[in-house]
Amino acid sequence: MSCFDLERRPGLMLDMYEFEGDVWLCHSLRGQCYNITAFEPAINTLKEVEAFLSTNPSAIVTIIIEDYVHTPKRLMKLFTDAGLSKYLFPVSKMPRNGGDWPTVNDMVEDNYRLLVFTSIESKEADEGIAYQWRYMVENEPGDPGVIQGSCPNRRESWPLNSRKASLFLQNYFPTFPIEDQACKEHSVGLVELVNTCYKAAGNMMPNFLAVNFYMRSGGQGVFDAIDKMNGQNLCGCNTVMACQAGAPAGSCKNTSTPNSNPTTSTNGGSFSGYVQLRSASTVNLPNSYLIYLFHLSLIVMFFL
Repeated sequence: MSCFDLERRPGLMLDMYEFEGDVWLCHSLRGQCYNITAFEPAINTLKEVEAFLSTNPSAIVTIIIEDYVHTPKRLMKLFTDAGLSKYLFPVSKMPRNGGDWPTVNDMVEDNYRLLVFTSIESKEADEGIAYQWRYMVENEPGDPGVIQGSCPNRRESWPLNSRKASLFLQNYFPTFPIEDQACKEHSVGLVELVNTCYKAAGNMMPNFLAVNFYMRSGGQGVFDAIDKMNGQNLCGCNTVMACQAGAPAGSCKNTSTPNSNPTTSTNGGSFSGYVQLRSASTVNLPNSYLIYLFHLSLIVMFFL
């Protein structure tokens, strides 16, 4: 049975280390992987990604690597050995300085269906793997990322509203996640903090949402938040179900929930701002995705 539900979470945040002569997934300390913190060889997971992409020809997957692999060319060799190099979005074609990404249809047509980002800057030039902070802004992970009314940028990231990068990853998980608390966190605070981060980013909706216990909520929870985010990105409505093909942004059809043109809300349930689309019928890459978090020793408990 696969550890990674890519159908529902088309993104992975993976910590990769050199361990026992190979590259392993590991969540550890001080750049060193140990037996107690090692999970499995990274190629096992990457082969699952390859199997998913090969059987889902319109799927796009994003992998964000916290990179502790220091042997030259080893990371790219890993992706090649897993059969993933044919799907990689070329760094040379990635937009710089906050430029527009191609449409999803264009990416699928070109078979550029795997986006990989590393935390090591030199690997962009040496191995052709994109340096995360050149293309993405991110809020602070852990406890600072779940404080209501606050959305500070991560230390490595540009300010969220800088527009020097066109992708936005929002972290929403405490430093020490507790499964029993996740239901409350996702039911009460998540949409409100998405709204806070949206405003902190200058009315830019997150493209990626990283959470723990993604199935835990007292209502729609994480998936309701993703639906609101995608509705805003795609058509300026509060749900994808309100989008109308060929209609201008903000033209929202009636559904069973309020889906009119978004207005400022004090409860964080709706989002207001300007959404720029290339045309009413095209969907650009920055839709919102649910990201899978890899924290090794508690993986079974965290991600049910």
